[in-house]
Amino acid sequence: MAHTFDICIRGAGIVGRTLALLLARERLRVALVAPPAIQPPATDVRAYALNTASRTLLESLRSWPDPEHATAVTRMQVQGDQGSAVHFDAATQGADALAWIVDVPALEQRLAEAVRYQPQVEMVPAPVDAALTIVCEGRASSTRSEFGVEFDVTPYTQHAIATRLACEHPHGQIARQWFLPQGILAFLPLDGADGHTVAVVWSVEREQVAPLLDMAPEAFAEELQAASQGALGQLELVAPRAAWPLQQAQAARWCGPMAESGKTTRSWVLAGDAAHNIHPLAGQGLNLGLADAQALAAVLHGRDYWRSVADLRLLRRYERERKAAMLPMSLATDGLQQLFSRPENPLQALRNWGLRGVERSGPIKNWIARQAMGTHGL
Repeated sequence: MAHTFDICIRGAGIVGRTLALLLARERLRVALVAPPAIQPPATDVRAYALNTASRTLLESLRSWPDPEHATAVTRMQVQGDQGSAVHFDAATQGADALAWIVDVPALEQRLAEAVRYQPQVEMVPAPVDAALTIVCEGRASSTRSEFGVEFDVTPYTQHAIATRLACEHPHGQIARQWFLPQGILAFLPLDGADGHTVAVVWSVEREQVAPLLDMAPEAFAEELQAASQGALGQLELVAPRAAWPLQQAQAARWCGPMAESGKTTRSWVLAGDAAHNIHPLAGQGLNLGLADAQALAAVLHGRDYWRSVADLRLLRRYERERKAAMLPMSLATDGLQQLFSRPENPLQALRNWGLRGVERSGPIKNWIARQAMGTHGL
């Protein structure tokens, strides 16, 4: 007997699985599309900085990773290229952590386990008919193109290089970031409070990518040690290097009608990277995607009993809410990227003056911290 689904989610990544679990709590029947893997996945070196709002959401779904895979960031150091710096401290904000650095494979495993034991969710190898199709396929979504949605992309001249390092000195639960002439470098603490491992995200100009990827591991570690000003002592590369181009992008439409079958309306909606991309310098990409999932689930939860999940008035409400929430972060990350990627002396002076100003300004500094923590509305 064929199953009838209320929702079909295309894309079984972190945002897709989170949405599936949220919608299953609404007693909706969810098909989660995960095509069979053609080959074993490569080593995943990614790590995400998740804020308080994201942690609360994932804990509510019993999907928060164990402590060794979710390292609390108690302090953050942001350094410019002329001695300027901004320091953030969780204690100043009255919080246990500014963020948590989460190992991607561990988070994906916890979500997969939660989905496996949720009877309202069924894993399927291909899209199925449903009243609402939710597209969570990431920035290269083929379904978004299939639905004729314009994806307005502004490519940056930078690529991100990611890897893992073993460090001579413990990271001390400090997230470190350097805005340098050769790129934006971040060291994110891993392996718990006493860990000596960091996840690296290094945004560099595209012509630097091939030489850095071709370097011997020892030489690459030396480059990172120099760029980080020896903050964690001797460094050793302990994972492969991965690289990808950076961009800012947003879909022109986040929802729309699919087709009609008799009197039954079918609609689609976008979430996560399929709807928007920002520069990773603020570490907010997945937080925004998880906020999409929570907002969409809330809109569907609050619908009148007689409204279908495919009702476009509901979906447009979600679109308006999330576009408005996205705008400040999108403008801020793009502005910072543009400012710190320019070599002109006046701009160097301006950005370092700005960092010093933020460090001295309590209200502005606290506002930035609360935005990043996801507690600005609390």
